[in-house]
Amino acid sequence: MLAAILFDLDGTLTNTDPIHFRAWQEHLSEHGLEIDETFYKTQISGKTNPVIIEEILPNLSMEAGQQLADAKELRFRELATQEITAMAGLTQILDWAQQQQLPLAVVTNAPPENAYFMLETLKLNAHFQTIVISDEIGVGKPDPAPYNIALERLNVAPEAAIAFEDSPSGIRSAVAAGIPTIGIASTHNPQVLYDLGAMLVIPDFTDEQLWALLKSPGKVDEPKLLVN
Repeated sequence: MLAAILFDLDGTLTNTDPIHFRAWQEHLSEHGLEIDETFYKTQISGKTNPVIIEEILPNLSMEAGQQLADAKELRFRELATQEITAMAGLTQILDWAQQQQLPLAVVTNAPPENAYFMLETLKLNAHFQTIVISDEIGVGKPDPAPYNIALERLNVAPEAAIAFEDSPSGIRSAVAAGIPTIGIASTHNPQVLYDLGAMLVIPDFTDEQLWALLKSPGKVDEPKLLVN
């Protein structure tokens, strides 16, 4: 029996990756680094800011790295204020979960300011029983700790939950925590998410295979690989 649903935030509750990509483009260009979408997907998407900056600008001091991260996230929020929208079908799955009396959690690598900004802007705060933010617990995805903490807070066994994730680091985190994981192909190729352990990959929450799985757990047809 399904007992809880856990959601990533960026790229899952809302398709923010195009906005993050533009914000990173702007600020990394100031450091002489021009990036394309492939670079963003492979080197940035799903990671925490300290890891991103340490890997791609290792010569920056901690102070300079933090200033870069803060400036980039401020720019993200400026852009997102006008552009952020909920993932297709999100309202339906949240309403369905409420009808089923399922507790919900957000598990995110987003900086706290971004996480609370996005949830407030999308008017989603009231839907979630707990919000696990990597910066606030001191460890981020792909470590399974954020998902383990969410499960502990909800008092739910991993096999009784479902996680929704869009990034490789997020898939690794949820799968390592033992949670059946559904990939959202908002940013990455579906095959990448399958290869990392997703049991199903869908474009958004309107997908018929998802609803077959939710309404008849264990009876869903063999997942079909989506073409990106």
